[in-house]
Amino acid sequence: MTIKRLEHVGIVVDDLAAAAEFFVGLGLELQGVGPVEGRWVDRAVEARRVRAEIAILHSS
Repeated sequence: MTIKRLEHVGIVVDDLAAAAEFFVGLGLELQGVGPVEGRWVDRAVEARRVRAEIAILHSS
């Protein structure tokens, strides 16, 4: 089986900086880091009043 493309993967980690560094070491490119919150986040994780810090990484 061949993976043709990857749309989205969400991973919960204790140390966001270390996780981002790990994935950059695997060849992903860090696009940015920042906070997320609001109704769309609440719906995505099926919880209320979610506040999280995320890192966006991109593959070539």
